Amino acid sequence: MDFNINTKLTDILAKYPWLPDELVKMDSRFQIIKTPVGKMMMKNATVKDACEKTGMSEQDLFAQLQKMIQEHKG
Repeated sequence: MDFNINTKLTDILAKYPWLPDELVKMDSRFQIIKTPVGKMMMKNATVKDACEKTGMSEQDLFAQLQKMIQEHKG
């Protein structure tokens, strides 16, 4: 899946349903996506929003996402 800063988090998580657990391991601030409030907020959230909330740079988040996806594929 190709994604950019405007990609909706719900689209990414729909394709990779295991990703929330991995994101939480990477940064505890992602724990919110596993809560009911977080799930509601995430409906409109983009990768850019996630970067702003966590303080991660776009490049770092993209690199981590790609790494997790590749490792999960085995």
